[in-house]
Amino acid sequence: MKISHNWLKNYLKTDLSPAEIGKILTDIGLEVEGIEEIETIKGGLKGLVIGEVLEVEQHPNADKLKLTKVNIGESVLPIVCGAPNVAENQKVVVATVGTELFPIDADDSFKIKKSKIRGEVSEGMICAEDEIGLGKDHDGIIVLDSSAQVGLAASEYYKIESDYLIEIGLTPNRADAMGHLGVARDLAAYFEVHKKTYDFEKPFVQEIAFDENAQLNIDVQDEAGCPKYLGALLKNIRIAESPDWLKNNLRAIGLSPINNVVDITNFVMHETGQPLHAFDAKVVGGKIVVRRARQDEAFVTLDEVDRKLSSEDLMISNASDGMCIAGVFGGIKSGVSENTTSIVLESAYFDPVSIRKSSKRHGIHTDASFRFERGVDPHGTEYAFFRAIDLLKELAGAKLEGAPVKRQSKTFSYREIAFSPDRCRALIGESVSDEFILNVLNALEIECTKGEVWHLSVPPYRVDVTREADVVEEVLRMYGYNTVEIPSKVSATTANFPKKDSHKMKNQVSNWLTAQGYSEIMNNSLNKYGDKENDDTVVEILNPLSNELALMRQTMLHGMLESVAYNQNRQHPDLALYEFGNIYHKKAQGKYKETEYLSLLVTGDSQSNTWHGTKKTSFYTIKSQLEGVLQKFGMTYRIGTLSNPLFEDGLSYESNNNVLAEVGMVSQDLLKKHGVKQDVYYAHVNWNRLLKQYSVKVSYQPVAKFPEVKRDLSLLIDKAITFQEISDLILSVDRKLLKSVDLFDVYQGKNLAPDKKSYAVSMVLQDEHSTLTDKKVDKVMSRVIEKLKAEKGAELR
Repeated sequence: MKISHNWLKNYLKTDLSPAEIGKILTDIGLEVEGIEEIETIKGGLKGLVIGEVLEVEQHPNADKLKLTKVNIGESVLPIVCGAPNVAENQKVVVATVGTELFPIDADDSFKIKKSKIRGEVSEGMICAEDEIGLGKDHDGIIVLDSSAQVGLAASEYYKIESDYLIEIGLTPNRADAMGHLGVARDLAAYFEVHKKTYDFEKPFVQEIAFDENAQLNIDVQDEAGCPKYLGALLKNIRIAESPDWLKNNLRAIGLSPINNVVDITNFVMHETGQPLHAFDAKVVGGKIVVRRARQDEAFVTLDEVDRKLSSEDLMISNASDGMCIAGVFGGIKSGVSENTTSIVLESAYFDPVSIRKSSKRHGIHTDASFRFERGVDPHGTEYAFFRAIDLLKELAGAKLEGAPVKRQSKTFSYREIAFSPDRCRALIGESVSDEFILNVLNALEIECTKGEVWHLSVPPYRVDVTREADVVEEVLRMYGYNTVEIPSKVSATTANFPKKDSHKMKNQVSNWLTAQGYSEIMNNSLNKYGDKENDDTVVEILNPLSNELALMRQTMLHGMLESVAYNQNRQHPDLALYEFGNIYHKKAQGKYKETEYLSLLVTGDSQSNTWHGTKKTSFYTIKSQLEGVLQKFGMTYRIGTLSNPLFEDGLSYESNNNVLAEVGMVSQDLLKKHGVKQDVYYAHVNWNRLLKQYSVKVSYQPVAKFPEVKRDLSLLIDKAITFQEISDLILSVDRKLLKSVDLFDVYQGKNLAPDKKSYAVSMVLQDEHSTLTDKKVDKVMSRVIEKLKAEKGAELR
């Protein structure tokens, strides 16, 4: 969650720096993941000045371009402009030569250079909104008020502010800190407990009496999903641009200003943590209905996606049609537009479980659903409601039509908890005084009645404080986790544990196998395979759920073959699988044996789409992987013949006169039994025996978290050029993103010159820190192609 330092200071006056505030927030449980110095507009509009267009002429060599002369105070610049709305005597924003621009929604910035456009010199650029990050409008250049001062820096004209963005890794339980006021309140509690100088003040709001019989009709049909709903009809709305202070606050946390009404609802949500919604009153038609959606009801959301609703989705509707998926996302027809003159303002408390299910069901994750599904303050709906009304009156000229309406079916009481200070001290391990504990409780707005057992009343906005242990945690985080002293003497009994770390070894093997192209699977330990009539080692389940799950497995091969058949039937025949698991046998005298195994399986093609064709998996494929695992742990073994009905043929690996591993081709009878139509090669390792003999320390490198991207090129090159030269040149373009280059086709002969040949190469690109975008990949590929052409004379086929 993003918190603006400047915004925070509106409520909490303190001399502490952002870094000091960040340290305190982390200490009290709001972990700060980063603090970044920012400007309300990326780049701070540096190099941009206010100019005046003196002359506009048609470009002699282009119908859609104009030649302009622009006065920027110090000089008059010739600028070629393609905007349709450029005209003489306009005050405009000019980017001078050398200015770095940061267009909105663009991955990269670009610099303004002196250039010739269709033969005419251009020494700057007259800017549109989206080109400098002020908005998304690209219909034409920005035309300023005639009073704008020529030569004034654009940063000064737009009142660009410097700020610090505090990124908090908010845990799901801390719903009370989902807004700037909540964070300020928690900091104020810390300052109060530790006697630091501060001033905390919430903005004043003008409260208005509710009227159940007001003009606005609100019908809450699902009181379980919406136990509290506030609504107000506001008229005389003037849709306009928001003032600078409001736009700067929103930009600081990464939101783009839209208009004064929408900006106010977003501002109040990020201020208080309470989401609001504004409906166009024309669409509402005088009646709000809170209901469950009809099954498969069609609804188009703001992102213009046509969705089919579930009967479990909570909807805000007018008398006939849905207007909003409650607490999740608005509809395309009911939102505020530039033609809106009246709105219905909503502030509500929705059931968190209902919102979370709808959000996940439709794959919609919004700032509103983020807050509602964690549980907003049911007592805070009124404050946010009146705060928004005050701002709408001030910034949009709104006039309240009649009284606001409240529908509430549930009372949200303070949570009662019995608390023992002695128990608190015992859990913390420190002699915390009763006075300190009481100060913490008061600072956190937890009411306390002292006695032999303290009786606490916890406000509803603290959804995470439900029991005595939670209160102890509140005391401890205000006391300071780092304040708890480490004893000078620690009494402990040490013991030598020669047992190997099985989990660490499994992770090492898993990472290595994954790097080799294997996928880990996990099958059920219960199956139907075993001859319980003739094999007294079979372990039966006393009360099986079904005949399919009546026996404990004696080998992991059956489960792996089921996985092969499942994938094969879905056109995925090429597989490399591994699994860690236990197998079970009955021993004499009613005892049981449980043995852990590592199993490997390969089938289909191990290599495809290369210039020399496909490569089938074979016995030697899995043999080499098995031996790789054994060698990784320093195993010594003797290879012998294999006699096992699971295999058609194979080898056994013996160590200390015990079978350590087996590998071979799976029996054709077994494949037929499972419906597998191609050869399968299988190996298993007795993991328990391997652990006893492990003697080598190993290390591994984790598999990359972000996906790779593949691109192919078909090149016509000189016959003398080798693939190694091509590979080295391509990798030199960007060694961070280009990971590998492979050759998958070579052609010489008909239709090619005698001194030429054709190479088809495949490249793998991957960013270790983020997901690659098409734009970034295309940029790298362009540089690759340019370098191949320039240095090797290559041609694309």
